[in-house]
Amino acid sequence: MTARPVSPALLIVYALLLALGLGIGSAYAVLKGNPPFGSRHLGPWQTWPKLGSADADPYMRAIVARRGDIPLATGEGLALTALEDKDGRKLDSACTYRIGPSTPAARWWTLTVYDEAGQLTPSELGRSGFTSSEIVRRGDSTFAVVLSRTLSPGNWLPLPASGPFTVILRLYDIPGAAGLNLNAEDLPTIERVECGA
Repeated sequence: MTARPVSPALLIVYALLLALGLGIGSAYAVLKGNPPFGSRHLGPWQTWPKLGSADADPYMRAIVARRGDIPLATGEGLALTALEDKDGRKLDSACTYRIGPSTPAARWWTLTVYDEAGQLTPSELGRSGFTSSEIVRRGDSTFAVVLSRTLSPGNWLPLPASGPFTVILRLYDIPGAAGLNLNAEDLPTIERVECGA
């Protein structure tokens, strides 16, 4: 018994459907994450300096449009995202972290915690972030922000009930060209203090 030959038209349709499926699937996977190009790592912090500029690549523009974000323009400031601590371990809400002691020169800054879905973490105090004008500082102008699920004295931000989380530091009106002169040493450290059950 001989095999029936497959029609060339059927092979073409199959190849087109496969290419379409792979193309849409890969585009969807890329758009769900962070921009694949143009990032800059500064210790645990990651930033995309061109995200709010006219030089943003098509992936950046598509990701921003899908999320509904309004990125900071080049002259406005810089947003830095942290998913890991200073030792490269993923941020986990079962642990307690300390962020500080200083930030780079900026007219104003904010520090905010988001859960795995990118939502603000609700708390009894109604706080999910700090601004530079709200932070309690030491005598030498340094500060420490504690991130944990349990209430802590001083500058405390609540963590989600479980799972990973993200910390975003936004620096407004910083000197230099979109923060390109920043180094990891200029940014706050994210130190894991302890991990509970």
